[in-house]
Amino acid sequence: MNRVHSAVSAGLSHGVSLLGPLLATLMDVQSNGDELTCHVTLSYFGDMSPNDRAWPARLGKVGIWSSELRSVPAAASEDAAAELDALGFRALWMPGLNGGPVFDDAARLLTAAPNATVSLGVLGIWHQSAGQLGADAAAVTARFPGRLLTGLGVSSPESAAAAGRDFGKPLASMSRYLDALDAAATPLLAGQRILGALGLKMAKLAAERTAGFHPFLVPARASADYRAHVGAETLLAPYLAVVLETDPDRARAIARAGIGMFIGFPSYQQNLRRLGFTEADLVPDGSDHLIDELVAWGDLDTVGSRIQHHLDAGADHVALHVLSDTPGLPLPQWRRLSGLVT
Repeated sequence: MNRVHSAVSAGLSHGVSLLGPLLATLMDVQSNGDELTCHVTLSYFGDMSPNDRAWPARLGKVGIWSSELRSVPAAASEDAAAELDALGFRALWMPGLNGGPVFDDAARLLTAAPNATVSLGVLGIWHQSAGQLGADAAAVTARFPGRLLTGLGVSSPESAAAAGRDFGKPLASMSRYLDALDAAATPLLAGQRILGALGLKMAKLAAERTAGFHPFLVPARASADYRAHVGAETLLAPYLAVVLETDPDRARAIARAGIGMFIGFPSYQQNLRRLGFTEADLVPDGSDHLIDELVAWGDLDTVGSRIQHHLDAGADHVALHVLSDTPGLPLPQWRRLSGLVT
């Protein structure tokens, strides 16, 4: 018997795009008389380069962003994921928060929704080492190739302090974490990750070292600024809060209950000032003008036009977060929004 060890690489085509390499890590050649038997072990590692333009096609133009997909009982979230898949949504977004069983949650949803991707929007970098995160993401990717997109964010100084870490300068802290991911025993490769970027410097880092970015609480005109800054190849997938309510007072009240607290966070305030909002807009829970720019409220046609504004401004994909004054999964609203899936 002869044993030959080799490492070879090949491309795996996913649709019309190069999804990533297959690495043959071990080839066994066994001789049995005149016959040779080859046993090749292949390991999938995903896309090794940033700006993987297969992601827009996988995600589609609109997806569903939902904290409830992580917070409700597992059976309910799996049933909901299966229904969203059947409705045609190809991207399910959920908050990564500080980690916990987030990759277990992603695997459950990917099992329940066999045609969909799952994106973490986004996972804070402070509560898990890069090595552990890379291993956890790789375990899910091995089961569901090309269907997991891991979003990463610097979160807040308070989150870093709770993990016993120094927040430092956000751009430098994120750069170091990406370095650690690249150097990990099981790296989370550039084409499998995005950043929760707001400022233009973080957006540029996302363009250089990840597949793209997922900005939170930005108006459609910000998508034009981002696209001009990072170029055409970077995935731009903004979050958009949605209230399917036509009464202005009620719609704004629901919006403020859902996102109002974030308007008080220093990082979001800084970005909103950069985008031209004034102190009059940054009052507790936000001015009417701010809410109207950040939240798509109204009937289905109005929401559809607000999504189109982002797409026309340069976004590849819009992650829709339904806000409601009814607890639990917003299934009726998701069913209505499925009319916008094309």
